[in-house]
Amino acid sequence: MPLRDPEFSAILHWPKVPACYGWLSLDRRGRWRLRGETLSHPGLKAFLDRQYGHDGAGNYFVQNGPQRVFVELEYTPWVLYLAAPDRLETQLGETVGEVRGAAIDDEGNLLLEIPEGVALLCDRDLPALLHHLRLPDGTAADDAALLAAIGQERAGVSTLTLAWQGCRLPVAVLRRSSVPARYGFVSSPQAGALEAAP
Repeated sequence: MPLRDPEFSAILHWPKVPACYGWLSLDRRGRWRLRGETLSHPGLKAFLDRQYGHDGAGNYFVQNGPQRVFVELEYTPWVLYLAAPDRLETQLGETVGEVRGAAIDDEGNLLLEIPEGVALLCDRDLPALLHHLRLPDGTAADDAALLAAIGQERAGVSTLTLAWQGCRLPVAVLRRSSVPARYGFVSSPQAGALEAAP
């Protein structure tokens, strides 16, 4: 999410400070990690959540005063949890109001397109969400149907749909390696690439 206007106007008055790379990461379960160590301090986690944003090139960062601390993404920039049988939340604790698309990758990960971007469903919640994946006849998918869908990667679209909040969304099938380019984010921001950008 882009930074709010008052925050942006404050940035204009900050001194030029070099960006920081390789320190902060977001793992596939939505946990902040500092140099590989999981952060557990509630105040620090809340600060990082508030300052999480991205630039127009799909680089995610935390704005720390005048400095941008770029975030290494273990997979996607957003991670979802099944907070209730019919409610998803992001790793920031915000309720997801809309799911715009769904995909399954060649490793069996479920990806959901939300207004903020693409999100990985936390693997712990996949079994609970499985009954929302439907076969063409409308019955709930099982493990065998999921494996069959993963096997359809060359076709690009599985026979599964996601039934969520009154909608039936087709479930695309894709390679994990294609996810960043397809959804427009950078997994590992690099100083040289950002400096070379116009």
